[in-house]
Amino acid sequence: MPENQKHDVGSYTQSKQNIDEDDLESDLKKSVDLDKVLSEELGQFGWFQLRNILLVAVPIVMATFINEYVFSAADTPHRCRIPECGEAGKLNKYDPEWISNAVPMTERGFDSCHRFAPIVIESNGTLSYCPNTLFNNNSTVACEGFVYAKNNTVVYEFDLGCQDWLRALAGTLNSIGTLLVLPITGYISDRFGRRIALIISVLNLGVFGLIRAFSVNYTMYLILQLLQTTLGAGAYSTAYIFATELVGPKYRVVTSATISSLFGLGQVFLGSVAWLVSPWRSMLIVLNTPCFLIISYYWILSESLRWLLSKNKYSEAKKVLQTVAKVNNTCISEKSLNALLNSSDSSVTTTKHEGPGILVRTILKSPVLLRRVCTTPIWWITAIFVYYGLSINSTGLSDTMHLNYILTCGIEIPGFYSAVLLLDRIGRKATISSCYFICAFCNIAFVFIPSELTVLRLIIYLLGKFSVSTAMTSLYLFTSELYPTEYRHTLLAFSSMVGRIGSITAPLTPVLKEYWHGIPSFMFAGMAILSALLVFTQPETLGMKLPDTLAEAEAIGKQDKTSTDAEIVKN
Repeated sequence: MPENQKHDVGSYTQSKQNIDEDDLESDLKKSVDLDKVLSEELGQFGWFQLRNILLVAVPIVMATFINEYVFSAADTPHRCRIPECGEAGKLNKYDPEWISNAVPMTERGFDSCHRFAPIVIESNGTLSYCPNTLFNNNSTVACEGFVYAKNNTVVYEFDLGCQDWLRALAGTLNSIGTLLVLPITGYISDRFGRRIALIISVLNLGVFGLIRAFSVNYTMYLILQLLQTTLGAGAYSTAYIFATELVGPKYRVVTSATISSLFGLGQVFLGSVAWLVSPWRSMLIVLNTPCFLIISYYWILSESLRWLLSKNKYSEAKKVLQTVAKVNNTCISEKSLNALLNSSDSSVTTTKHEGPGILVRTILKSPVLLRRVCTTPIWWITAIFVYYGLSINSTGLSDTMHLNYILTCGIEIPGFYSAVLLLDRIGRKATISSCYFICAFCNIAFVFIPSELTVLRLIIYLLGKFSVSTAMTSLYLFTSELYPTEYRHTLLAFSSMVGRIGSITAPLTPVLKEYWHGIPSFMFAGMAILSALLVFTQPETLGMKLPDTLAEAEAIGKQDKTSTDAEIVKN
C-alpha cells in the first residue's frame, strides 16, 4: 500500500501494512526483553508513544505528496485545433457553438484526436462563425494541434494531447521509484540511523518537488518525478517504524492501522490542496515547501531505540529509555536497564544468515512452501493493483475529480480498522476472500450502472475501495502467519516486492478507457476473483501459533484434520 505502497504503496501501499513492520519484528527478536520492559515498567502506550505518533504524522502526510501526478498530469479534455476558423494557439474556447461542424462527436463528447477534413476554398471562418461548408463530414484527419478545456495541467503546458500513454508514464515512473527506494532507504537507515533516514527522505521530497515545479519540458518533469520517489518515498516506511517500535504488543496492531489511516488522511489532504490550488506549478510549491520543516526533527525526535541498541550506542539508548520513563510518568529499574542492554549485545552475535541458494532449494523441496510462494505474490499484486487503480481512476468518476479522489481515499480509513475487528472474529481466509469477492462484485456492477445515477455509482465505487483496503491490511498478517520464522522476512519481502507490479501497471489503466470504459473495472474484478479463489488454497491461521520452523509451517491446516481423524478412529 500501504509501498504508497500503499509504497508502495504501494507504495503500500500502503496504505497500508507492508514489509517495514517485519523489519520491526526482526528487531524485536534481537532485543527480546524490550517488550517485557514496556509491559511491566515503561508502559505499552503512554504519552511518549502518543507524542511519537503525532510527530511522525506530519512526515506520513507529506509522504503522500508524491502522488500529486494524479492531478498535475490528469487527463485534460482536448480537441483538434481548427486553423480554418481562426484558432492559432491552444488557448481557445473549448466548445464554441460551431465546433460540431468541424469535429465529430463520440459517446464521451468531442473526438480528441480527429477532425473533419477541411475543404480547400478561398474563404475561411472566424472564431465566432465557422460553417460546415468548410469541412467534409464524410472524411476525418488526425489533429495537427490541440485546444484544451483547462490550462492548469501538465497536459496543457507541454501539449500532450492524444499522448495518453506518455501522460500515464508519470504514474508508472512514480511506482518504479517506490520500488527503487527500498534498498537506498534501508542502507541509510541501517548505516546512519532511522532519524537521519526520515529527515533525508522528506528533504528529498521537498527539494525535487520544488525543482519539478519549474520544469521546462515534460522530459524534465518525468526525470524529477522518478528522482523524487526514488530518493524520497522511504519517508512513510521510516516514519512507520518510529511510530510502532516503542508500542507494546497489546497496542501494536491498532497502532499499525492508525499509521495506515494517517496515510489515507494524507491523501485526503493532498486532494484538498489540489482542489484549492489548481495550477500545477503552484500546487507543487505549496505541497513541497513545508517539507523543509523536517530539519527540526533532528532535535525534537528521539533516535530509534532499537537502532541504538543494535549499534551498541548504549549511552544514547539509556537516555532515550529514561526519557520514555519520564514522559510516561513511569520508571525503569537499573536491573532491567542493564539486562536490556546486555541482552541486545549478546543477541546480535548469535544472528545466523543463510544464502539465497539454500532458501531456493528449500522451497523447491517443499511442495507446501512452493504453493504458498506461488500464491501469496498474486494476492499482493491484486491488492496493490486494485487499490491504486481505483484511486487513480476515481478522478474520472465525474466532473468533480478532487471530491471523488478525497472520498475514495477517505474510505480507506474505516477499511483499515475493519480489518482489525474482523480478522480475529471470522478468520483470515473469510475476511480476505469476502473482501475480494465484494470488490469484484462492485467493479462489475459499476460498469453497468448508467452514468446518470452518479450517487449510486459513487457508493458502489467506494464500497469496492473499502473492501480492497480491508483486504490489503489483512494480507500482511495472513502472509506472515503462513511462513516460518526462519524465512518469514525474506518471503514476505518477496511477496511485497512482486506486488509492486500492481502499482507500476495501475497508472496505465485509465488509458484503456479510450477503447471501452469498462476495461479497467473488469480487470480489477478479474484479478480480485482470482485472488479470492486462491485464498481457499491456503489453510486458516486464526488461533495458530506463529510457525518457527518449516515443519511447523507445513503442519498448519493439518492439525485440525489429524485431530478429527483421531476422534473418528476412537469412536
